[in-house]
Amino acid sequence: MDMQLYLLVLVGAVIAGFVQGLSGFAFGLVAMSLWAWVMDPAMAAVLCVAGGLTGQVASAITVRRGFDLKTLAPFLAGGVVGIPVGVALLPHLPVHVFKTLLGAVLIIFCPAMLFAARMPRLDVNSRLADGIVGLAGGVLGGIGGFTGAVPTLWCTLRDMDKDAQRSIIQNFNLATLAVIMAIYVIGGHVTRPMLPLLAIVIPAMLIPSLIGARLYVGLSQQAFRRLVLVLLTASGLALLGNGLPGFFR
Repeated sequence: MDMQLYLLVLVGAVIAGFVQGLSGFAFGLVAMSLWAWVMDPAMAAVLCVAGGLTGQVASAITVRRGFDLKTLAPFLAGGVVGIPVGVALLPHLPVHVFKTLLGAVLIIFCPAMLFAARMPRLDVNSRLADGIVGLAGGVLGGIGGFTGAVPTLWCTLRDMDKDAQRSIIQNFNLATLAVIMAIYVIGGHVTRPMLPLLAIVIPAMLIPSLIGARLYVGLSQQAFRRLVLVLLTASGLALLGNGLPGFFR
């Protein structure tokens, strides 16, 4: 592995760690948008899950936002069901198709929510709907560590308080990423060539993640909503730009 790869892994971990600390999610989305250019998707997925899990553990210690099991349970139930599906799809799903579809969804819905003068609140209080959202998060998490994208978008559409949203996303990501990492290890997805890169990712993202978590505390509800939508839009553009060329090869 050449020095350029190590440098890109380091830069991706630093940037994604800061974003995750600030927003509570998006390590995989941000990191994958950089790493997918230079490494195998399966390797990038393992690094994304490892980095995301490390950041969630750090956030659980530094940004405590409660634990409402009744609210969280349907998300977790759906996530646990979806994770094996995503892990099974990972070796077979054309990565450019996945990136293009996810990127398209993000850049359609997020800017509409960001720039609309007044968006109606999605008044849905359904445990079944929460479970389906968790299922989608689990599938995407198994594929590439993107556990938080769909649940975050769902909570934002419902105009949740930022701390309530942070609590759901933080605890959902922590639990699902831990399960995914265990499956990756047991299933042999973590290989010897990945170890030097994991040794870069885990320490490189810790300090930026802690800095981002500190800055989160001072954000207003409106600023937090805007930040989340901007991050999702930027990630969608990066994923779309990375995935579309695959259809023309």
